[in-house]
Amino acid sequence: MPRIAVLQMCSGIDPGRNFESIRDAAYAAREGGAAMLFTPEMSLLLDRNRERAAEHIVPQDESHYVAMLGNVAEECGFTIALGSMAVAVPGGKYANRSMIFPPSGERPTTYDKIHMFDVELATGESWRESAAYRPGDEVVTEEGTPVGRLGLAVCYDLRFPALFSELGNRRCDTIAVPAAFTRPTGAAHWHVMLRARAIEASAFVIAAAQVGEHEDGRATYGHSLVVDPWGEVLLDMGGEAPGLGFCDIDLARVAEVRAQVPSLANRRPIGASHTP
Repeated sequence: MPRIAVLQMCSGIDPGRNFESIRDAAYAAREGGAAMLFTPEMSLLLDRNRERAAEHIVPQDESHYVAMLGNVAEECGFTIALGSMAVAVPGGKYANRSMIFPPSGERPTTYDKIHMFDVELATGESWRESAAYRPGDEVVTEEGTPVGRLGLAVCYDLRFPALFSELGNRRCDTIAVPAAFTRPTGAAHWHVMLRARAIEASAFVIAAAQVGEHEDGRATYGHSLVVDPWGEVLLDMGGEAPGLGFCDIDLARVAEVRAQVPSLANRRPIGASHTP
């Protein structure tokens, strides 16, 4: 039964300090017996001032933080699931990119967030992720992780069931949903949607989150969660402070739930025309 570590962060505008937090958590996770560490969305830089943030955003192959995270995974001898970081891509925009660093030190598997957070909240908060970021267009899974077949999603992706339906079709054992949820949307939707996605995919959901008051002025909801395939919350890290949590993942639970309620096997295509 693998043990995972979940890092809840209050990332700021200095990627060096944020990296140090991840590095220190990785060593603490190793000491705590974890086989894998999960971090939140935008772990290395959370800055809504795009002019200031641009000074730190480079292509993936030019990022020394990517190289250093690979070294940390290799030194710790376990897998690091970096929730996401901003990387420069062709066309003058960025990608909100998740990375899975294996203990072998090999090049990380990557997933680019598909759904852009373009919203106008009743609180007055306005977000236009698509103004600076290019959406991804590929569903990504990673085989052979300590938590089995791992499906990747990021934050706002949580609101789009079709992605999770596909991850269920691919028989993922676990789905990572790193996030930086706003407080209003988190309080209203975070727990219920994560539990629903776990139930729909009959898979574990691991959601490392940002929390607290950030240097760029935003406030995030926290409550990093681990949810089992039956929808039970195994870990809730609360909405007050950063920290490192641990959870044991019983992968046999996936097969147990799918045998009891075989919704993936029973699924039928929707939308085809039908004439009685």
